Amino acid sequence: MPDEGQTEGRKAEHIRIVLGEDVAAKGVATGFAAYRLPHTSLPELDLAEIDTRSSFLGKPIAAPLLISSMTGGASVAEKINLALAEAAETIGLPMGVGSQRAAVVDGRLAPTYQVRRVAPRIPLLANLGAVQLNYGFGVEQCRRAVEMIEADALILHLNPLQEAVQPEGNTNFRGLLARIEQVCRALEVPVVVKEVGNGISAHDARRLYDCGVRVIDVAGAGGTSWSEVERFRQPDDAGRRVAGAFADWGLPTTECIRQVRAALPDVTLIGSGGVRSGVDVAKAIALGADLAGTAKPALASAIDERGAAAVVEGLQSFIRELRVAMFCSGCAKLADLKQLELIR
Repeated sequence: MPDEGQTEGRKAEHIRIVLGEDVAAKGVATGFAAYRLPHTSLPELDLAEIDTRSSFLGKPIAAPLLISSMTGGASVAEKINLALAEAAETIGLPMGVGSQRAAVVDGRLAPTYQVRRVAPRIPLLANLGAVQLNYGFGVEQCRRAVEMIEADALILHLNPLQEAVQPEGNTNFRGLLARIEQVCRALEVPVVVKEVGNGISAHDARRLYDCGVRVIDVAGAGGTSWSEVERFRQPDDAGRRVAGAFADWGLPTTECIRQVRAALPDVTLIGSGGVRSGVDVAKAIALGADLAGTAKPALASAIDERGAAAVVEGLQSFIRELRVAMFCSGCAKLADLKQLELIR
């Protein structure tokens, strides 16, 4: 297990790089631009009555929008997570925290994730790297992560590409499916499996579903590329060259949503990866997602000096865009949006 001080420094460095460098995927797009919502000039609706309400993990939410996992484990992350959580509580949206490995090992870092004091009612998701199940973590550590933040579910994230190009990466992914199944059977809350920006295929989604995973976040390619993030952390040209070779790696977000939904009609499906507007949210729902997730736009708002107020402003713009997209395509509620046929 790496030194946790080193881990804390890496978390702070990740935040700096994501916000300050060009870490967008190159040569691969989310696919949202390839789809259009069908416009209707006679929606026969009142915009004021468009209903974006839904539920997630047994709790009501104001819109099908998840503040995706971003950070934690560093002092700067506490302020960010509190701003995100306060905004989520104000609007009524679910939120995931960043990987809690550092705090599971060193309890002194737990406050950087603990946001229930400002967000008592929202669906809140704990988070660990699935690969840590091959590096000394088990059900006990998963339970500790959930209890640490009073979470409603646990995310186990899959990031083989990031680990493969990260200087201190954990790269033994052998036998993980059986370990994920063990966690699903033993944990008292649902297990969510997500990628970090390279997508989950229908084949992998079926394998996860068969071992007990009932919520999948495809986190497809086309948004932030974590191989690009790690490229900026490489100590030499050779490392930068290897990481840079994978800027176009991954499965586009829209294809992941479409294919996973076709393969698994009953799974709770989160469509994330390059979701940059409420129109993208609408397209994700129409393609088969139950909710969409966004990270970088909310992170950029969270470091604003206005804190939670800036996050609220940004997320409310997403929701307003979603409402207008529904209105102009004749959808009064999310169930109507799910039945909509997009134009290619």
